[in-house]
Amino acid sequence: MYEVITVANQKGGVGKTTTAVNLAASLAIAEKKVLLIDFDAQSNATTSLGFRRSDIEFNVYHVLMGSKKISEVIKKTNIPFMDLVPSDIGLVGIEKSFYANKGGRELILKKKLVEVENDYDFIIIDSPPALGPLTINALAAANSVIIPIQCEYYALQGLAQLITTIRLLKDNGVNPTLEIRGLLPTMFSAQNNLSKQVFTDLSRHFDSKLFKKAGKDDDSYIIIPRNVKLAESPSFGKPILLYDIKSSGSIAYQDLAQAILQGA
Repeated sequence: MYEVITVANQKGGVGKTTTAVNLAASLAIAEKKVLLIDFDAQSNATTSLGFRRSDIEFNVYHVLMGSKKISEVIKKTNIPFMDLVPSDIGLVGIEKSFYANKGGRELILKKKLVEVENDYDFIIIDSPPALGPLTINALAAANSVIIPIQCEYYALQGLAQLITTIRLLKDNGVNPTLEIRGLLPTMFSAQNNLSKQVFTDLSRHFDSKLFKKAGKDDDSYIIIPRNVKLAESPSFGKPILLYDIKSSGSIAYQDLAQAILQGA
């Protein structure tokens, strides 16, 4: 049985796509079968893996609309064990279709995933920067959610709203078993006092929800650094593992994958 992890935060620019792509790649190099679903109309996860939008005829939009099965739009990536369901700008207009579907619209993606439930160990969903129908579908389909938190001003803005949404999905029976897998500090700079203050605030209020390095001391947190190689890799169509496996960003995401595998 696969595990579905949604990467979510309605605030943009916090490292959702970077986390989704590089966590998926890190799990794949551990020889786990991984499906990455690009669920954002910006399709950054798709292009960061080297795919051009113009070369993709069918994508997750067609799956949601029912014209294609999910197995019919899956693309192989350059990483063994890792596949992709691509996205497209067409997702921008899908909300009207969702609202027209009054019954079970929150569970459309979950129902589509049943087809591939025996094909993967992990399904990672990169959700859009909004709490609209797409993000609700991504959360409804997930076992757990990872919330990237940018180590900058207003980092915690909107976190309470997202946590409330998760609680409502549980309480209303849409996804009663959904859990927050962890908060992930991103874009951290050890030379920046603000970064250090934001992380201090996170550790003070959410220590039990911060990822710890597998096999390390309790205070050995997993923090995604502000890293040039990590920022450059999408423009080359590669996850950080293929661009610079020894970079601090690559090591951090490998640590995250190991924490996931060991049940952190």
